[in-house]
Amino acid sequence: MKRISTHVLDMNRGKPAQHVPVRLERQLQSGEWTLIASSHTDADGRCAQLLPDTTVLESGNYKLAFDTSSYQSDNHVETLFPVIEITFRIRDGESQFHLPLLLSPHGYTTYRGS
Repeated sequence: MKRISTHVLDMNRGKPAQHVPVRLERQLQSGEWTLIASSHTDADGRCAQLLPDTTVLESGNYKLAFDTSSYQSDNHVETLFPVIEITFRIRDGESQFHLPLLLSPHGYTTYRGS
């Protein structure tokens, strides 16, 4: 099974971040980025599967881009980071990536989850 997923937690509110727009992109050999999929986090702050079923998971650089500005604005919070991009590398043979985002108005943390 191949999977790229995320979970956004709002550290300021102590809750999952609902309805955060998320884009999954892949870097082409030319250096340009191409959109693979876009979604929004669900009521639990999750995007359980961002990789479309028909997409081949090739080695290379990928990026998750979170539109935190619209989320923070909806919650009447000013943010230092209007867009947060997590760039990561997929190597041959790797097939599952869960990349959580811990979000606050003036900082963020991420890691490779399971």
